[in-house]
Amino acid sequence: MKYTQCRPGRVFVVRFDHGEDFLKELTELIKKEDIRAGVIHFLGALEKAGIVVGPERVEVPPTPMWREFQDGRELVGFGTIFWKGEQPKVHIHSSIGRDEKIFLGCIRRDTTIYLTIEAIILELEGIVARRQLDEKTGVDLLEMES
Repeated sequence: MKYTQCRPGRVFVVRFDHGEDFLKELTELIKKEDIRAGVIHFLGALEKAGIVVGPERVEVPPTPMWREFQDGRELVGFGTIFWKGEQPKVHIHSSIGRDEKIFLGCIRRDTTIYLTIEAIILELEGIVARRQLDEKTGVDLLEMES
């Protein structure tokens, strides 16, 4: 285990609108406000998205198991914001459902908003952290300086 201590910084309340690309808009906001580290809580709905719902097999490095939907689904989620090089890298996990069809996974692509998504972003200050590719796992892991 690795850990460090930090403190809360700015808090953003955000409304994303129907038809927008959630990940694109979120990334643009992070860049505009220069949020170097943070967490995001959100709820709302997506018309469509591509998500990873686990590995194909339990192996290292993992092969992602992708699922897509285009039928409008409710969602609630949480994510972390850290940078990899010159770009923010958002890691979001969400529960996404419609009727009895429920996915739990990592939202990765094609994130078209249905109606709205409301979000609270909490910036973290006093932390030096970044995402870095771990050769062993093949995953962009969080690296922190104490």
